[in-house]
Amino acid sequence: MSTAHEDASLTDPSTATPARGPLPLKAGETSPDRPWPVRHLAPKIADYIARMPPVWIEGQVLNLKRWNQRFFLTLRDTDVDMSLSVSVPASTLAGVADRLTDGSHLVVHARPEYWAKRGSLSFAADDVRLVGLGELLARIEHLKGVLGAEGLFDEARKQPLPFLPQRVGLVCAQQGDAEHDVVSNARTRWPAVEFEIRRVTVQGPRAVPEVRAAIAELDADPRVDVIVVARGGGSFEDLLPFSNEALVRAAAACRTPLVSAIGHHLDTPLLDLVADLRASTPTDAAKRIVPDVTEERARLTQARLRARAALHHRLTHEQTALDHLRTRPALARPESLVEQHEARVATLLGAARRALHHALAHGSAEIAGLAAQVRALSPAATLERGYAVVQRADGLVVRAPADVVDGDALRIRVAEGEVAATVTG
Repeated sequence: MSTAHEDASLTDPSTATPARGPLPLKAGETSPDRPWPVRHLAPKIADYIARMPPVWIEGQVLNLKRWNQRFFLTLRDTDVDMSLSVSVPASTLAGVADRLTDGSHLVVHARPEYWAKRGSLSFAADDVRLVGLGELLARIEHLKGVLGAEGLFDEARKQPLPFLPQRVGLVCAQQGDAEHDVVSNARTRWPAVEFEIRRVTVQGPRAVPEVRAAIAELDADPRVDVIVVARGGGSFEDLLPFSNEALVRAAAACRTPLVSAIGHHLDTPLLDLVADLRASTPTDAAKRIVPDVTEERARLTQARLRARAALHHRLTHEQTALDHLRTRPALARPESLVEQHEARVATLLGAARRALHHALAHGSAEIAGLAAQVRALSPAATLERGYAVVQRADGLVVRAPADVVDGDALRIRVAEGEVAATVTG
């Protein structure tokens, strides 16, 4: 029980304490030497909160409990890790109590309450609306349109998966068959594949932050070549986290190729649309991320056989063509080409020689005729017949006796030489 002095101090901030004097009137006036006691601050907070109006709040139900005629629950935000404590009269929940479970979506009309003794804040609800599947579907469709308009679902932004990843990042439930289905089937197909596994909560209020954190952690690991988000199916409500906007945007921002293997058939979470590849089941994801070593060996063997057959066919074809070329006369007896030209050259050479001989003979005869004519007309021929040519010393030919006088020196040319003479009369 509080004393009379303590009760008075709750209402009168000027009440003095023996050691420190009167309390400050305003929070800004407090100091290490003049602080407010908790009993002084708590009523002020309670009074401030009591003046706040009631508000409509939406969230996901967590830790639903009943105590006497009231329900106590935690209303958690699905995008960020924040929650509020809410109490609801049992009569207010009478219409939806049988459908209300952890993970349900509620819209409550509540007034904040501050409990001074515990220093805690909670909300007292007087009206509750359970968000039905139809409304959830409508919200998902609206979000789908918004994200689609931003281009997050475009095929152009999707990344191809590596042909042979060395390390696979796996986001799966802490307990379930999804991990076994992916790991066992992948290692059966390719035993050398390695896994980096992050076990998280895949449904309920904790699913979104844990899956987001796991994707971000694996995306930051340079050793991880592809990320698989796997879950073994579930109801529409169980799959709601995989249509959460924060989770979908985190998957869209992932730089490592992402495979969605939620394991459902009827519903399509938005994670399927933003992922680089959608696998119908975790087993299907294992078949998509790694090749089958048996199939690859068979393909390699078949490819080697085809290559060998193609090479043999090409060699046979080329050998046949070469043999065909070698049987041609030009290649069988290459000298035959030269022989033809040699015969032609010999013929032309003979014709040229004959033509030259004929030309020379004709020329010789013509020269002989001309020589005879020259000799017949030449003065030398006249001299040979006994005639002589008399010339004076100056070279003038003497044609008459009057051309010379006594004592002139003369040169007499005969057929076989010259004779010097002098005129005497």
